[in-house]
Amino acid sequence: MEYTDKVKDHFLNPRNVGEIEDPDGIGEVGSLACGDALRLSFKLDEKKRIKDVKFKTFGCASAIASSSALTEILKGKTLEEAEKVSNQDIANYLGGLPEEKMHCSVMGREALEVAIANYRGEKVKKEDFEVVCNCFGSRTERL
Repeated sequence: MEYTDKVKDHFLNPRNVGEIEDPDGIGEVGSLACGDALRLSFKLDEKKRIKDVKFKTFGCASAIASSSALTEILKGKTLEEAEKVSNQDIANYLGGLPEEKMHCSVMGREALEVAIANYRGEKVKKEDFEVVCNCFGSRTERL
């Protein structure tokens, strides 16, 4: 697979790895088919902007790079702005992902959705997920 230099950099030097102590929101998702899992947590400042965001990912280079990129994208955003971040935005930030690895950016987007719902005290309705990865037929499931 061909990876961009930015994907390689975010994989080899991931940003914002870890967990936030006393987070405002936490989202956990995973893909049963490919074995990836992501835990995303964030803390808001007094103006309700994301002041800190961290992740822990178990997965491939694309999963780690996508998670790292997502945290960089989110810093300083309001929740309303963060909700507009798409998996394509994550892939674009990285200079692209191979099509068979796009499910990694979808996992990041879904973790964000779950984390924001957690902050708001909402439950995220579990849906039937469509296949998002052509290589392994993986489905992203919420943990």
